[in-house]
Amino acid sequence: MTSENAIQPDVPPSGTGCVECLDAGGWWFHLRRCAQCGHVGCCDTSPAQHATAHFRETGHPIIQSFEPGEDWYWDFTTEEAGSGPKLAPADSRPADQPVPGPAGSVPSDWRSKLNR
Repeated sequence: MTSENAIQPDVPPSGTGCVECLDAGGWWFHLRRCAQCGHVGCCDTSPAQHATAHFRETGHPIIQSFEPGEDWYWDFTTEEAGSGPKLAPADSRPADQPVPGPAGSVPSDWRSKLNR
């Protein structure tokens, strides 16, 4: 993984869902957490791709999956997956949160709106 400052294990996540999607009334497929500042954004399969947008805006290079049971990291600068330290709780979105989510914001034709 990239520089030691890129992973801050003591920083908690920004919430239980994609910050920008929640603000805009949007929806996501899967969630990713910035390992440096805790920002939770939606994955690249999601319509808005806020996790990647966060990297482009801030330069924070490493994300971790924010899905239950997943602990992998991704480094945007090297385009490599890897492992890293355990981050501050919570480890993932709530297990009872639907995928896609959030509940009530996902269109019925959501599959046709995913990026592949």
